[in-house]
Amino acid sequence: MNGYVMVGTNDLTSAKKFYDKLLNVLNIKAIYTDDVCIGYANDENDDVEFYVTKPANGEPATYGNGTQVSFLTKTRAQVVEFHKTGLDLGGKNEGDPGLRPNDGDVFYAYVRDLEGNKICAYTNSKD
Repeated sequence: MNGYVMVGTNDLTSAKKFYDKLLNVLNIKAIYTDDVCIGYANDENDDVEFYVTKPANGEPATYGNGTQVSFLTKTRAQVVEFHKTGLDLGGKNEGDPGLRPNDGDVFYAYVRDLEGNKICAYTNSKD
């Protein structure tokens, strides 16, 4: 996929604190911030790949049931750190780090952010 993913927030300041620390684990940094949104990009380029935003229609942000944003990592250690960091920042556990049945060697972890958005980190690496 070439493009970006966006999740909503009702509190941009709290979301920035949460995502700045959480995405730092994956070497993803905020490169754009205004009164409505924050754009994050990988250290290797300056193309925004992930936005956190107040909804454009002015209605409260809500999470999508069945919606998930997933970040590919380089190592299992990053997945574990991502999960721990998310929980330390007030996120909710949605699935401990580990292998999943029927997915071979893919290693996952899941958290819900402060608004309830489901965020996943995963890797195909055995390291």
